Amino acid sequence: MSGAPQASVVETAVPARLDRLRWGRFHTLVVVALGITWVLDGLEVTLAGAVAGALKESPVLQLTNAEVGLASSFYLAGAVLGALLFGWLTDRLGRKRLFFITLAVYLVATAATAFSWNFASFALFRFLTGAGIGGEYTAIASTIQEFVPARYRGHTDLIINGSFWIGAAAGAGGSIVLLDPGLLPPDIGWRAAFFIGSVLGLGILVMRSWIPESPRWLMTHGRPEEAHAILDRIEDHHRARGHDVPEDEPAKLRLTSRRFTPLSEVRHVLFEVHRQRTLVGLALMVAQAFFYNAIFFTYALVLTDFYDIEASQVGWYLLPFAAGNFLGPLLLGRLFDTIGRRPMIAFTYALSGILLALTGALFAAGMLSATMQTVCWTVIFFFASAAASSAYLTVSETFPLEIRALAIAFFYAVGTGIGGIGAPWLFGALIDTGSRMSLFAGYLLGAGLMLGAAIIAARYGVAAERKPLEDVATPLSAAD
Repeated sequence: MSGAPQASVVETAVPARLDRLRWGRFHTLVVVALGITWVLDGLEVTLAGAVAGALKESPVLQLTNAEVGLASSFYLAGAVLGALLFGWLTDRLGRKRLFFITLAVYLVATAATAFSWNFASFALFRFLTGAGIGGEYTAIASTIQEFVPARYRGHTDLIINGSFWIGAAAGAGGSIVLLDPGLLPPDIGWRAAFFIGSVLGLGILVMRSWIPESPRWLMTHGRPEEAHAILDRIEDHHRARGHDVPEDEPAKLRLTSRRFTPLSEVRHVLFEVHRQRTLVGLALMVAQAFFYNAIFFTYALVLTDFYDIEASQVGWYLLPFAAGNFLGPLLLGRLFDTIGRRPMIAFTYALSGILLALTGALFAAGMLSATMQTVCWTVIFFFASAAASSAYLTVSETFPLEIRALAIAFFYAVGTGIGGIGAPWLFGALIDTGSRMSLFAGYLLGAGLMLGAAIIAARYGVAAERKPLEDVATPLSAAD
């Protein structure tokens, strides 16, 4: 189970050198160039929701509510398969190579969506777009985790995940303009909306050319000289900008070099060595995936079908919703590094579930207007966004370096597969019934999953705050 190691054992100070750095321009560049993935996902998801009414009214597509929900499920299915495939490749071929490939897949697929001619073509292009985004998650999350110093890791990761809602706001704002029939014909507006992501993606390709390969990945793949050369450049850059870089000898690790980690060892780590961490990761990912995908993908349908909001006006109701989702991780993020991972994860999950159940009851009783419904969602997702972001943080920092990308892919895939793929279709079908009580039952299911995840996190969560990644999970290649 040694992952085809090379003969040599290397002694490296890469982790300690990365973690002793103060925040600098390099870290900002990494976060912007790579973290933009979450903005793109937010853009895609919001556009799919905001243009739902236009897709139904399109003289070419003429989608039903169930087909709108099913197309969202295709997007999520693509994200699941893309995460698994590209996650496996990321651990084998490196972070940098894959975050270019996955972005290219996304760019082509989202542009192709604008040329859809029927439901089948639309669903196919959404599937491929999802595959690019799913692959982005694994390559990007592992890279960011491995560059950001331990003391900044928690709140930085939450804010990056929360930036999904910057994309959501951009998608909502773009839909308001592009779906205005006075500006563009109804069947052209939604097509133009899907080009927004392609335009952003082209700029991101250029920005990513400046990001080096992860030194942590290089050190475990028999390339310590390259890893230290990259760190030398980063430290020189820090000094040139007036940052103090400690001159004392950093702590070193002894690692057995390997080309890859076999899947049998991945299974052993996930289901035997760290099975409690696997339980926590699955519970958090499944609950937040169902919670978000069920509600957000069909939010526009609730507004149009139950509150008679015009499809072209849906974006106005998505903007405050997006603001609440971004402000949650931004304002609560530091508490995950100070109060701690376990109590904050349990608190945000539990409160989100309780508030969803209460709001669902008010909706079922017909006591909410469209405005009040939006206010309730904004408050709920202020906490739920921090909870969901902490799920991604948990699965990306609590497993060994050698399987980090594939572990992220596994939890994302299983969580999204169980909790997300069927949720948009299910809620689309519940909305088609026209029954508020039927939809309330779906909300209660989402609330129950969040409460269950809170209990599991409180019992088995890992106190990873402010600790080096190698202390949270010992590398598989660590030499005695």
